[in-house]
Amino acid sequence: MAHLTVLHVDDEPDIREVAAMALDLDPELTLVSVGSGEDALSRLYGGLNPDVILLDVMMPRLDGPATLLRIREIEGQENTPVLFMTARTQASEQQRYLALGAKGIIVKPFDPMTLARDLRDALA
Repeated sequence: MAHLTVLHVDDEPDIREVAAMALDLDPELTLVSVGSGEDALSRLYGGLNPDVILLDVMMPRLDGPATLLRIREIEGQENTPVLFMTARTQASEQQRYLALGAKGIIVKPFDPMTLARDLRDALA
């Protein structure tokens, strides 16, 4: 199993905490967790080069889709896989996220016991 650095972006501290506990179950994952799209962009511009980005859809100020568009403008991040995390499960919404360039979608509430596997499966 390959080692992965994961950037998790979610404005809800409780969700970041549960995701951190879930992803800690996989010893081959390194997690960087931030609370906003702006914080994610700052880390990426600062040199963070994650293997995958878990990106919440609904966040204040800069939502997930807008954050993804800005990520794609950063040199070296044009092809970084992004998985949206959302409770919005309508097919039209999911198609929109995929059309924006998301590699996949993880539905909230997610299963903490399978989050790391779900992330790896989406990247396979």
